[in-house]
Amino acid sequence: MNPPRGMRDILPADKARRERVLSVIRDRYRSHGFDEIETPALEEYSRLHAGIGGDNEKLAYNVLRRGLDAEAIREAADDQGALADLGLRYDLTVPLARFYASNRGQLPGVFRAIQIGPVWRAERPQKGRYRQFVQCDIDIIGDDSARAEAELMVASLDAVDALGLEGATVRINDRRALDWMLDSFGFTAEERPGVLITIDKLDKIGPEGVAAELRERGAAASAVDAFEEFLRRPQTMEYNPFGERQIRKALPENAPEEIVGHLVGIGEAVAVGRDATDIPLVFDPFLVRGMGYYTGTIFELAHPSVSYSLGGGGRYDGMIGRFLGQQVPAVGFSLGFERLVDLVTAGTDAGERAVVLIHDADVPVAELVTHKAGLVAAGARVRLERRTKNVKALLERSAADGYTEFATVAAGTAQLELKPLS
Repeated sequence: MNPPRGMRDILPADKARRERVLSVIRDRYRSHGFDEIETPALEEYSRLHAGIGGDNEKLAYNVLRRGLDAEAIREAADDQGALADLGLRYDLTVPLARFYASNRGQLPGVFRAIQIGPVWRAERPQKGRYRQFVQCDIDIIGDDSARAEAELMVASLDAVDALGLEGATVRINDRRALDWMLDSFGFTAEERPGVLITIDKLDKIGPEGVAAELRERGAAASAVDAFEEFLRRPQTMEYNPFGERQIRKALPENAPEEIVGHLVGIGEAVAVGRDATDIPLVFDPFLVRGMGYYTGTIFELAHPSVSYSLGGGGRYDGMIGRFLGQQVPAVGFSLGFERLVDLVTAGTDAGERAVVLIHDADVPVAELVTHKAGLVAAGARVRLERRTKNVKALLERSAADGYTEFATVAAGTAQLELKPLS
């Protein structure tokens, strides 16, 4: 009687906790000028498999066309597009691009979107990896300036702070800088996808491991030598991990001015938005991020309490043009909602009264309804529970479900005596 593999039932206490986290995130995002939208769970098969979703396209759940009989299915067995015409969304970015292309005339020139909802991927289920999970995205469409990235970062850091996870930072890079750097070392365009996969392991296997794996992949020896020499160059510690000086020191000489200037502009805008002298950004020239649709800045949210990222995103200026026929700049930030829920120790909603009325079996229904109606009218959440032999267990379960007070009700009780649940 378990749910399908990789999917979960959410119990009341967990659901309430998830909703509290979502409420905080929505509130902070809305305060930064973002508006929430909703898109369908299903999208056209051709759209989900248009070559812009990277490896996620291989994990998509596809929906069989209606009306196919066994013979038609056999005939189309080698053509997924003939078997399926719809699919469950595997992220929220592709649906947003389609949404913008469909509704552009009703949206402002610079559109700031919140999109929160479940997505589905045919992952191999394991701890912390589900086949259905919630994504929590904000995106800015129509602004190609550094201001857009800064707005996303400031709003997301604000949301994480409001959840009680102060001290987060954003690792940032630019795919253009990464491509330029690999060119300067001598890696060819054909071998670059494999090179990026290996470079993405730098934190795990170190410079020597990366160099060894690149040689095993058959990458150009001169390029690997140049890359290895660059990794071993002497470096000095920097007080401020983000700024023009730090960016130039982290890259080979003569880095493109346009890219450096864009990154510096993001840092300056974030510093103003956060009202801080220490910019909560760290430039990482080897940050890769796997999505193939990223065209510029890429970033990941880090927190000192965990070794994994709590979110990330980047600029995907080429995606909307695939649907609209003209290029529109776009950049997005996705919070790792499931990971945040596991970290946040949020209690009940501030100021919420939640009362359990434990009543005897012989209390008239009219009396129970009257007591409950009075508390509800006063703004409380109320649950009726018939008295059991093990009242202690009943109270413990109610407290776990977020209730804060209780009262016992006997027939003829005129005044309720509310007591705290602890």
